[in-house]
Parts: sequence; C-alpha cells; structure tokens
Amino acid sequence: MSLLDRISVLILTFNEEPNIARTLDALTGLREVVVLDSGSTDATAAIVARYPNARLVVRPFDEHARQWNFGLQDCGLSGEWVLALDADYVVGPDILAEIDALTPSESMAGYAAGFRYVMLGRPLRGALYPPVTVLYRRERARYVQDGHTQRVVVDGQVGRLDGRIDHDDRKPLKRWLASQQRYAELEARQLLAARPDELSRIDRIRRLGWLAPVLVFFYALFAKGLILGGWHGWLYVLQRTAAEVMIALEIVDRRLRSAGGQSASEQASQ
Repeated sequence: MSLLDRISVLILTFNEEPNIARTLDALTGLREVVVLDSGSTDATAAIVARYPNARLVVRPFDEHARQWNFGLQDCGLSGEWVLALDADYVVGPDILAEIDALTPSESMAGYAAGFRYVMLGRPLRGALYPPVTVLYRRERARYVQDGHTQRVVVDGQVGRLDGRIDHDDRKPLKRWLASQQRYAELEARQLLAARPDELSRIDRIRRLGWLAPVLVFFYALFAKGLILGGWHGWLYVLQRTAAEVMIALEIVDRRLRSAGGQSASEQASQ
C-alpha cells in the first residue's frame, strides 16, 4: 500500500468559496478528505458536496489549535497519516508523487513543505511564508496555539519535502484586512506576555513596535526580489508590511494604555 492510500486529508474552512474548489480539485485522487467547517454562510458546503471523496463536518470556531485537534480526534479520520491543509493550499501532482514515493521509517513522524506564494493567480518570485509541517502520523501529533494561529507538535523526526505547495488565497482584500486585525491583536498579546528570552530573534524585533514593518518592507522588496514581480509582487509587499504595521500599532497602543493605567493608579494611591 502506497503512502497516499494511508493518508486522510484534513482542511479547515470558513467562507472559503473563492478557494476551496481549487484545493479539492487537486485532491480527487485521494480516498478521504475531511473538511472541518466553522459554519460558513457562503457556498463552501455546496462546493464540498460536489466531491465524492470529501465530507463536511461543522464545528463552531473557538481557537485554531482546538479546531485542528478536534479534526484529528473527533472527525473519524481513518488514515494513519494526515495531510493538513488550509483551504488556500493547492497541492500539485509533483508533490503528491513525491509523497507517494516516501517510505518513512518508524522514527519518521512528519514532513514539512515549503510554499510558492500565488497572488491573484500569479506565482511570485519569493515570499516570507515559512515551511510548515503538513504531513504527519495522526497518533503522534497535536496542535498548540501560537500567537494568532496554530503550530503542530509532532512526536518524532520531521523531514522535508522537496516540492512546494501553492499558497493561493483569492478572498477579497477587505476579508484579508479584517483577518489581519484580529491576528494582530493575538500576536501583540503573545509578544508582550512572553519573556524576551522566550522569543525568537524575529519576534524580539517585532516586540520593539517599530522596526519590523521597515525591515519587512525592504526585505520582501529587495532580498526576496519582489521588486521585479510587477503589481502582484508590490501588492504582496504592501500586504506583509501592513500586517506588521497592525501588530506594531497593537503593541504601541497596549504599552501606552498600560503606562497610562499605571500612572492613574499611582496618582489615586497618593
């Protein structure tokens, strides 16, 4: 039995009508696809129903990590391995063939994949999206909350796939902006609550509250070559800079409000 025959696909969705069909089209050769939906009000459920290898499970959203753990533990996944995807991840035939050819040892518990960022249908020269562990043994994995999103913790070795997954999100810009505002609140809260020695170098820079947006702008534009990516590359640079600006705004706002609250309480006690 090939590895693909031992895989269940798990996808989380909420109002993913602009994306989910492309994601499911790429997975028609896999035997089990479970879409865990948070109560979509668009055509997401109707689109999923068109695919005979896919089934929809609905659970109200509370937190990313809890949603993913529910998917692993309570959605009846039958595969020994799980391919965990966001609704805007498109897995091409090259990476599926690579997965099918894997012969993992018992100590190998997962595989991470890099991404090719696609902006409104056009692949970009580079991006800031880090590799993610997307394939793992179901019984050896659990999710923990990490800032605005989740991180999978895998018990065992994690290898790296050569192929890349397309990150191809075509939801409207206003939806992206609303999401980034929520994410910025969660990121700022975590960055300010952690001790500096608990943070990565990048997160220590973000915690400063001013330097990260400047660095991201120039790094994406020049180091990643997006200055050569036309308007699609420029849109990506602006999006990533705006996301960092929102986090910086949250950090500065929280610090000022906290300092103001301390001053008021100190004055009241005098």
